[in-house]
Amino acid sequence: MKVDQAVLAFAGIMVLASVALAYLVSPWWLLLTVFVGANMLQSAFTGFCPAAMAFKRLGWPTGQAFD
Repeated sequence: MKVDQAVLAFAGIMVLASVALAYLVSPWWLLLTVFVGANMLQSAFTGFCPAAMAFKRLGWPTGQAFD
């Protein structure tokens, strides 16, 4: 798995976890979904992604999106 795939998988897990927590615990957990979506949007325009930086530091191979 490359950094690109790891970032998308991480974002998907965070969104699904947020929806589950919003259903089971409190609707305020939907703010996590908003944060993930806003981070993905800004990353699309700026190329800056904290999750990609973290995966790179962990030694994951880079893909096409985050070279």
